Amino acid sequence: MSTVNQDNWVDRLKSDDDVRDRAIQELRAILLRGLTATCRSRYGNKVSPEDVVQDALLKVLDKIDTFEGRSKFTTWAMTIAVRVAISEMRRKHFRDISMNDLLNDSMKFEVAADPSPEPGEEEQKTGILSTLQELIESKLTDKQKDAVHSLLNGMPVEVFAEKTGSNRNAVYKLVHDARVKLKQGFEQAGYQAEDIKALFA
Repeated sequence: MSTVNQDNWVDRLKSDDDVRDRAIQELRAILLRGLTATCRSRYGNKVSPEDVVQDALLKVLDKIDTFEGRSKFTTWAMTIAVRVAISEMRRKHFRDISMNDLLNDSMKFEVAADPSPEPGEEEQKTGILSTLQELIESKLTDKQKDAVHSLLNGMPVEVFAEKTGSNRNAVYKLVHDARVKLKQGFEQAGYQAEDIKALFA
């Protein structure tokens, strides 16, 4: 494979001749190598890189005008490809898990360990997470709880919709309404969104 000048990937991929075809083949080979490692190490190796590399390549070509040159083109392209692969792996992984198995696990929020927290910071985080737990239990409908629990566990929206006989728009509305209730509950408890974001940033 020829060594490619990082600066001309975009030009080559936008060409109308054999230059574009060669660039696509080179980029496909690079993405395939990177996706092989990603697919092997996540979600039980349920997706082969060959299954997702074409979709990943199409996504990269579709987004090529958004490349700003802040990193190497191949790094940028690989980031997109890995997202495509992980999305597909999550879909396959969660299709094999029953809603009962997922929802039987209790939803618990814990503060991540911080080797050098600010004074009182850990107590504040614990208080916020405890309030979140209480709000979910007391303010949300059973359907909203199921959606929040499933999505926080990583289930893609479309898989949740499929498993519950719903559709993406209905799930987005369900989650939106749940977020509104949680936001109102936090405000009534004396917490502002900005403070929570700053504390968990």
